[in-house]
Amino acid sequence: MSKPKIAAPEIAPSDSARSRLRPPYASVLDLIGQTPVVELTKFDIGKCRLFIKLESQNPGGSIKDRIALSMIAAAEEQGKLKRGGTIVEATAGNTGLGLAQVGIPKGYRIILVVPDKMSREKIQHLRALGAEVRMTRSDVGKGHAEYYQDMAEKIAAELPGAFYANQFANPANPLAHETTTGPEIFQQLDGDVDAVVVGVGSGGTLTGLGRYFADVSPKTEMILADPVGSVLAPLIKTGKMIEAGSWTVEGIGEDFVPPNADLSLVKKAYSITDKQSMLAVRDLLSREGILAGSSSGTLLSTALRYCREQTVPKRVVTFVCDSGNKYLSKVFDDFWLAEQGLAEQEQHGDLRDLVMRTLRTGDIVSVGPDESLLNAYGRMRRSDVSQLPVLDDGKLVGIVDESDILAHVEGPYDSRWDRFKAPVRTAMTSNLHTLQASQTLDALLPVFDRNEVAIVFDGDEFIGLITRIDLINHLRRAR
Repeated sequence: MSKPKIAAPEIAPSDSARSRLRPPYASVLDLIGQTPVVELTKFDIGKCRLFIKLESQNPGGSIKDRIALSMIAAAEEQGKLKRGGTIVEATAGNTGLGLAQVGIPKGYRIILVVPDKMSREKIQHLRALGAEVRMTRSDVGKGHAEYYQDMAEKIAAELPGAFYANQFANPANPLAHETTTGPEIFQQLDGDVDAVVVGVGSGGTLTGLGRYFADVSPKTEMILADPVGSVLAPLIKTGKMIEAGSWTVEGIGEDFVPPNADLSLVKKAYSITDKQSMLAVRDLLSREGILAGSSSGTLLSTALRYCREQTVPKRVVTFVCDSGNKYLSKVFDDFWLAEQGLAEQEQHGDLRDLVMRTLRTGDIVSVGPDESLLNAYGRMRRSDVSQLPVLDDGKLVGIVDESDILAHVEGPYDSRWDRFKAPVRTAMTSNLHTLQASQTLDALLPVFDRNEVAIVFDGDEFIGLITRIDLINHLRRAR
């Protein structure tokens, strides 16, 4: 008996959706550029209209795909990069991703020097593409042996046949934006653009777009979005070079003026705090459904401030510089934000300020006394913790840590699996020393001197745990 045919659902794509349906491309590299623009409508933008160009739609997930394609093509044309050669670059991650995306299919070896504050997702992405990643310090400046740009330049100089891409001074960087990004924006906004909000990492976006719009649309203002701690916005505002600070946002802000950054093109500059950037990019996701990276929060905060200051209607455009998929373990992790002091949290002046995950909110990672030690071990690994509270019907009955598990499972190989399957209660510590949430930080030191984790109660109610790292984070934020 034949099955009855099921009619296919009628799907009527809109004209705009249909226009994006094109025949197959010959290569993923053909997808670089021609990114869409979306108008933001869920924010207070005063009299203005605010548009955002989704550079996250590039195949490597960022605006840096454009310059990678441009720099490699220029190096090949100029004979600086030959078949089977090596590309070396200093990068906050995205330029490296672009260079790997373009260069590895062409047969080039890619060596990238990356500061250690970059997100885990970027590093994993780079290595998965086949790039060689050399991590270095993010707390040192130009001239230091471990500064990422100086390290990359040294590696390239010592490696025969290597090409140092040097996005900070390579003229093919701003040229990419002058010849592709600028014309695209001009066309997409029907030639009516009053302001473009950009950040500066290497300076290519600012300089390329600034040159293009100075030629085709002199009314268009270039607006700089800069993290607090960067030297660029203060230099534009005061003409003086300040000592660089530190910031959490990745990819923009500098402790020097890159050769590719023509700051004379900037009409106005804004300094944006890390907290403002993080909140803005999370708002962009929750309000507009756009998942963007941390630098996009700096750009959006600046664009919103600029728009609200205007007394006449203007058409303003900014960027999603890269995808928020690269920052899920940072910007979009509530606990990471709290550890960095970037979350809105009530302060009590006692031990409650140090408990990152609480039982009351359901955030704490725990294990039951009858669960297996293998479960406890897996939960520690997935949550990146070294100890777990053991809860029985919501009540704390013990603590199990890495040393407890190791002591229980080590021994003859033949019965090791059985020992991993043993219940947590057989290995946990049940003789617990507890603290009250109302106590001060001084109460933690004797606990840590005994090599224990602090177990915090509020009366008879278990609140959570405090580790040495939690205390260190708290002391680091208390500035």
